[in-house]
Amino acid sequence: MPPVTIVWFRHDLRLDDNPALAAAAARGAVVPVFIWEPGEEAPWEPGAASCWWLHGALESLARQLAAAGAPLLIRRGPSLAALRALASEVSATHVAWNRRYEPAVIKRDTQIKQSLITAGLQVESFNGSLLFEPQQVATKEGKPYQVFTPFWRSLLARSEPAEPVAAPSRLATLPAAKRAAAASVALGELDLLPRIDWAGGMRSLWRPGEAEAKQRLEQFVSGPIAAYGTARDRPDQTGTSALSPHLHYGEISPRRIWHAVRAGAGGRPAKELVGSAEVYLREIGWREFATHLLFHFPHTPTQPLRADYARFPWVDDPVGLRAWQRGRTGYPVVDAGMRQLWETGWMHNRVRMIVASFLVKDLRISWQEGARWFWDTLLDADLAANTLGWQWAAGCGADAAPYFRIFNPTSQSKKFDPDGLYIKRYVPELAQLSAADIHEPAAGRPLELERAGMRIGRDYPEPIVNHAEARTRALAALKVVSAGKR
Repeated sequence: MPPVTIVWFRHDLRLDDNPALAAAAARGAVVPVFIWEPGEEAPWEPGAASCWWLHGALESLARQLAAAGAPLLIRRGPSLAALRALASEVSATHVAWNRRYEPAVIKRDTQIKQSLITAGLQVESFNGSLLFEPQQVATKEGKPYQVFTPFWRSLLARSEPAEPVAAPSRLATLPAAKRAAAASVALGELDLLPRIDWAGGMRSLWRPGEAEAKQRLEQFVSGPIAAYGTARDRPDQTGTSALSPHLHYGEISPRRIWHAVRAGAGGRPAKELVGSAEVYLREIGWREFATHLLFHFPHTPTQPLRADYARFPWVDDPVGLRAWQRGRTGYPVVDAGMRQLWETGWMHNRVRMIVASFLVKDLRISWQEGARWFWDTLLDADLAANTLGWQWAAGCGADAAPYFRIFNPTSQSKKFDPDGLYIKRYVPELAQLSAADIHEPAAGRPLELERAGMRIGRDYPEPIVNHAEARTRALAALKVVSAGKR
């Protein structure tokens, strides 16, 4: 019987540098399938913004696969039942997929693999989303890393990641009669798009799909990367690659990015790079580090890696949480960030750190609340990166910022958005204020506020917390953790 491989697409919605697809294409006929069963990923099933992106990504993937000769099938789960039924319909001999590393998905995939093998199918899984597998990078003692810098040095000490594999130009597929017997659910039936259209801001800025990911990478490497080392901290500038949503659903591979950056820097080994190119590759390394931690410490999406922080006296403050979520805290850079997130499904990384620090330090609201909100509103809501970022901000995770490192939102705003352009974009009620007043309007010059037609408390909220006082309270709360170490 000629080989027929089902390729199960998940977070690898691309043809380029797709190891599972490449292996299947080299063997014979390919049957691509996407299975929708978000409950299998509970409690971290995709959030609303992520679902919006997924709809567009699947549309793009379906067009690519159809052009290559192997139309995408869409099925509903449970995943095991869907794969077994499809294997019977198309007389499959193999099933292939690229690995994922979320705890619930690892458990599910292990069970599926065992069941399919028992049913007589050959099953293969590949690394399609990382430079190196989490278990391949370890300390000299064979333990997982918990600090980024030695992890990064270990990565650089290895051989370069494998070169990316080009997309197959043509895919062998089933005879027409067999194809007809394999029905597909219409994409619209998955209800990934919001029933009330709140995605206008996202549509204006983003275009899901592999082609857009490649274009963004090419544009970034051809120019903006040269200033990335400093521009990446400026939310008022376009200084980042904005590839994170594309990376989340695998519309581009980290290997493709890694080697494109190296090629743009003259092809030198990564360990020899300096300046902005090295800084950018460190961010790819940080993504690897996040998955490394999630794989080895699967409890961390809901529990602190540093167990002593389970004693931290978080505050139950639904009013403060709501003000933070809606960008109504009275701190302009915080509010700009939260409104950017709500409007566009994305937030500049420097501002992510500022708003996270404000939630867990100024308001002393649990990092889990922040992680949950980001999970539902971010287009790039990756479980590993989200967990690492929030535990870093809270001081309770690997390589964490010490809890006593408390960002001052006003000084951060003045330093990284000096003219207030970012604030003016997302907090338009402050647009008439000068650079001298926009970062702290509640302390602004009365005459300037009057000229701008601005009244604090009416047109823009009073600060919901005094930062200096909040800092003192946060440091006092930290002693609860410190006392437990004695």
